[in-house]
Amino acid sequence: MDHENPYALDVFGIPWLDFNLSTVLMVTIASIIVFILGVASSRSLQQKPRGMQNFMEWIIDFVKGIIGSTMDWRTGKLFLPLGLTLLTYIFISNMLGVVTMVVVDHTLWWKSPTSDAGITLTLATLVVVLSHYYGIKLKGLNEYGKDFLRPMPFLFPLKIIEEFANTLTLGLRLFGNIYAGEILLGLLASLMASGVGGFLGGAIPMLAWQGFSTFVGAIQAFIFTMLTMVYMSHKVSEDH
Repeated sequence: MDHENPYALDVFGIPWLDFNLSTVLMVTIASIIVFILGVASSRSLQQKPRGMQNFMEWIIDFVKGIIGSTMDWRTGKLFLPLGLTLLTYIFISNMLGVVTMVVVDHTLWWKSPTSDAGITLTLATLVVVLSHYYGIKLKGLNEYGKDFLRPMPFLFPLKIIEEFANTLTLGLRLFGNIYAGEILLGLLASLMASGVGGFLGGAIPMLAWQGFSTFVGAIQAFIFTMLTMVYMSHKVSEDH
């Protein structure tokens, strides 16, 4: 894949503050799509849902099932908006690079924002920070702090390491799967652009890999949301 990422260097005059403009663009596009999807599915609500409302209610029930499998619903209902947002946002972000990739003058502009490790690690960090926030909010600081000393106080350093490990694995798992998929899609696109023979040889693998990437993108959105609820359950449930 012979392309580069567009960067804005020394933003606000800070030497180390750089932005990947492609990532900023795609994060904005994904956010707009999620917003439009939410607005479209909530317009003209009916008692018997149809169309977009029916589709969104199916997703809500799916997220409820994820939450219900990890914690008591009386507590878990607090995380329904978070789970719904993560599932839809990550899935749409994953799909943006499957549909197409746009390269202008060897500069990649259109891709999946989740193929950037900075984005996935930021999402993972947000999840872990929120898990601590809700743990303290629902249990109280004193009781929540005692959880780090259970069942044995000498395990405290391992529990701290676990928090960092959870952040890395949650973010890098999503990044690795989406980035690898885009790399292969880019190679197949280059093959198809090499001539008639390359087009014929790459067309079927391209379609097959796009289908597989769609499946992987959906699975990764589900896994990220599921693990988020597992982390939340560990922090807010009384039996952990």
